Amino acid sequence: MRALLALSGLILLLAQGPAAAQVSIGFGGVAYDRSQPVEITSDTLTLDQTTGEAVFTGNVIVVQGDLRMAAPYVRVIYATTGTQEVQEVIANGGVLITRGADAAEGNNAQFEVATSFLTLTGNVLVTQGPTAIAGDRMVVNMTTGNGAADGRVRTVLSGE
Repeated sequence: MRALLALSGLILLLAQGPAAAQVSIGFGGVAYDRSQPVEITSDTLTLDQTTGEAVFTGNVIVVQGDLRMAAPYVRVIYATTGTQEVQEVIANGGVLITRGADAAEGNNAQFEVATSFLTLTGNVLVTQGPTAIAGDRMVVNMTTGNGAADGRVRTVLSGE
């Protein structure tokens, strides 16, 4: 399966050229479930009821099901409908995202909960077993596993 993923990634990389590449990032190989609750742990929390934002700083860990995000600074934006529904999670200062054995890292991350789109920017590196993809920016649909990388994309594909 990983060999097929690697081969399909190589074919898509060659078809797209060096500026943009399609990637498949399954993040654990199971469909992402956005209906699960979001749990956040940090050293400090600042709430702003007027803007509907919460700022977590210091050793922040965000968990939703088996999806995990770690960063020094995370801003959570809640829906403006008066509910406690998380609309967007923005992380800065070096971000690590894991799901199962798969991992992604970058300088910054923005996760739109409603659409399940994750955008990583700055020194992005995604590892999935022996396969690695790096670039300046990557956008992943966490529900489908489809994504695109751009900005001098580099990849290592396993022959397994």
